[in-house]
Amino acid sequence: MKQITSIQNPFIKSLVLLQEKAKARKKSGSFLIEGKREIELAIKGGYEIETLLFLPELITEKHLRNFHPNIELIEISKEVYQKLAYRDTTEGILAVAKTKSLQLSDLKLSENPLILVAEAPEKPGNIGALLRTADAANLDAVIIANPKSDLYNPNIVRSSVGCLFTNQIATGTTDEIIAFLKERKINIYCATLQNSTSYHTQDYTTPTALVVGTEATGLTEEWRNAATQNIIIPMQGEIDSMNVSVAAAILIFEAKRQRGF
Repeated sequence: MKQITSIQNPFIKSLVLLQEKAKARKKSGSFLIEGKREIELAIKGGYEIETLLFLPELITEKHLRNFHPNIELIEISKEVYQKLAYRDTTEGILAVAKTKSLQLSDLKLSENPLILVAEAPEKPGNIGALLRTADAANLDAVIIANPKSDLYNPNIVRSSVGCLFTNQIATGTTDEIIAFLKERKINIYCATLQNSTSYHTQDYTTPTALVVGTEATGLTEEWRNAATQNIIIPMQGEIDSMNVSVAAAILIFEAKRQRGF
């Protein structure tokens, strides 16, 4: 079995770039996954694992063979592991995986889909939280419009606790996504302050896309004009907005309630 003990090793240097640079991830079509549970979810979600790197003090080769017998294994030193590991406490295992295309055309939707659309989310923590909520509600898909962050950013992988791999995800421009939804006759409900009605008055039992924007600027005019109905979560305090992942969760689970789940 191959062993790597130096952080100066060219392969390790390339993995550091995958952690740090979206350009490197895009060029190579690869990214790093850290942690046993996350790797298991990635495999379940159909991601191709190229290599497993492990710290023998924390996990054994025998245990790694449970993932897949044909995946390349590389034993690494503590120094190398600490250089690559993004979290303070993990199980001593990292994987090099292939990215997916994330095309709208790849989505496989049910006859009565419930979809979350997030326009231009910037904070990896918010994206991770949105993906966790989508997984909890078993949504058909999460679509990111005009993404500001590479979805294989290690902060997103970490904050989603593996839900990056359990959801169907696609990206596209606002115009592309609106066209995609309208072509499939999916109703568009946009969370916005302008020309809105209270969210709980609407019917989400038919094909539905719930659309949320950033806390700072909200949704663009294109979304507001394309909406079947603009909706609002009534606020009773002094501020007029809440965290985007919290707002999305309220809307999603109202739709799930109406659908009898």
